[in-house]
Amino acid sequence: MGIGSVPLHHAAPVVATAGSVDPAAPLVVLLHGRGSHEREILGLAEHLPAGAAYAAVRAPIAEGGGYAWFANRGIGRPVAASLRAGMDWFRGWLDGVAPAGRPVVLIGFSGGAAFAGGLLLDDPARYSGAAILYGTLPFDAGVPTTAGRLAGVPVVVAQGEHDTVIPRELLDRTWDYLLGESGALATARRDPVGHGIAGPALQAVAGWLGERLAAQAEDQNH
Repeated sequence: MGIGSVPLHHAAPVVATAGSVDPAAPLVVLLHGRGSHEREILGLAEHLPAGAAYAAVRAPIAEGGGYAWFANRGIGRPVAASLRAGMDWFRGWLDGVAPAGRPVVLIGFSGGAAFAGGLLLDDPARYSGAAILYGTLPFDAGVPTTAGRLAGVPVVVAQGEHDTVIPRELLDRTWDYLLGESGALATARRDPVGHGIAGPALQAVAGWLGERLAAQAEDQNH
């Protein structure tokens, strides 16, 4: 899958926000799919818990009338150098809005799930958790997928049993890694849908995120 234009890694991200405006509130970053944009995925915030700040970031590469996080060698297979450039660009923004001590949770859909997975695998300690929705982790793309890499990190993975967009081998590999050797504290579900977020899966993500926010609030009170 080709790239539509030169990546905008020199520019500050375009970000749409919802929820709390408290700069100390937990930050939930919403990462859209390939060919989509930040306003579309921001709609998820309506179905997620109050109390968090939600930020939907526009990916840096124009493609297909929308935007993409990285160049692909094939669907679900990022070009390592492109993924690295995107992650470094994202971290430049994130470290400015969420300094150390502010909890950050990633929620990514499709291509955004691969990007969220890359960020998490690159620096697991930076994030309070991640949701990998209807996508694959970026295997063989320059980020570690070793045993124990995500030890103790809360992760939710949701997949569609009839997804024909993401290669099944990558969905299965992601499922097996997150529920197995990664060491993540994984919550997982597969629903009888294609490449789209099922209502029950979104409810499960909302419940999972609520638990994360409650745990963070308890930690801050001790």
